[in-house]
Amino acid sequence: MWSRRRLLQVITGTLATSYPARAAAVKGRARMVALRTMVLQGPRSYVLVRVVTDTGVSGIGEAYGSPAAGVLEAIHDLKSALIGQDPIDIEALMVRLSGHAGGGSAAFVQAASGIEMAVWDAAGKLLGVPVASLLGGRFRDRIRVYPEDAPKNPLDRASCREWADRIKSSPQGWTACQLGVPRAPFHVDRTRDAASRSLTSREVRDLRKGLENCRDALGQDYDLIVNAEGGFGLRSAFQLAEAAVPANPLFLRDPLPAGFHPGWVELRRAASVPIAAGESLARRQGFRELIVQHGCDVVQTDVRNAGGLLEAKKIADLADLYYLPVAAVSTGTPVALLATAHWAAAVRDFLACEVAAGYGNWLDDVIVREGPLVRDGYLAVPDKPGLGVDLNRDVVKANLARGEKYWD
Repeated sequence: MWSRRRLLQVITGTLATSYPARAAAVKGRARMVALRTMVLQGPRSYVLVRVVTDTGVSGIGEAYGSPAAGVLEAIHDLKSALIGQDPIDIEALMVRLSGHAGGGSAAFVQAASGIEMAVWDAAGKLLGVPVASLLGGRFRDRIRVYPEDAPKNPLDRASCREWADRIKSSPQGWTACQLGVPRAPFHVDRTRDAASRSLTSREVRDLRKGLENCRDALGQDYDLIVNAEGGFGLRSAFQLAEAAVPANPLFLRDPLPAGFHPGWVELRRAASVPIAAGESLARRQGFRELIVQHGCDVVQTDVRNAGGLLEAKKIADLADLYYLPVAAVSTGTPVALLATAHWAAAVRDFLACEVAAGYGNWLDDVIVREGPLVRDGYLAVPDKPGLGVDLNRDVVKANLARGEKYWD
């Protein structure tokens, strides 16, 4: 029978002890003694990271894969700053890593993010709780996810109907889908300057028509995300935002090149569709002006780019101060995806996550799982200690990049 004090703790929420208080119980009991990597090869490369402690407890994470040149080298360069450290002191460890490597390059941030993910996994196992609990506790037990998929020819209504039928009948039960905007939208113009950030009148017209066709085929019960991949200048970003209006997108992603500039504020104020940005930005410093100056409607991040789970949580908290929701991108294996799910569970206002895993193919089988990763368009947040991830040895070994060996 519960005591009055325990019942009061549950009612007030104080039972969800803060990370520092939890960490104090095991602080000093473990030290990291090894750092290992393993690269998988599929449509892209996938860099898995493992930290090993002297207690026998280890943690698994994932750094950014291709085309992030130098990430693997940066991970091993950070090894000397990691060995001997307490896995419980995560924030202090990240500051230490930053000082070790100068912390300036994208490769460093991506390397440190993968290491930090693995340290969180080890810390959660040592404490016996899921990472989401260590990040502050859950707002949700599952997160909405979506694929990137598009008709072969968005200007052809039959092609759009075929695409819509595929989305609607998928075993994953998707409730949203992302459409990528190609550099020469919906047709090939081989005389075009490939470096141009400007749209021609024909391209604007085709974009609008193609997006209308997609919306008509999919209906109004599914959300569309339009991804411009940072490929356009300000004038064309305005045109693209206007062309996307009939499609009623959940948001338009990265219509301008990454990094804050006043054009983001102009675009957000003028656009009739929500603007999302931030996938390739790093740390709070990279997001600060975008958020503070209201340069977007949705803050989108990849925890492997942002500086890890804790840094991504701080970015989401900053966004919340300005009443901005957050969304995510996870183009890695289920290791990165489930780590992202822990973060997404612990942030207040979360929309959805683009996924590369969850389609029911070999990539899903990189981890041991019971049933499909994605059901009804959602991914369940693991409730096991740490990230709740165990690698499927046979599948990983079968998909190792050339020259790689399984860690034993």
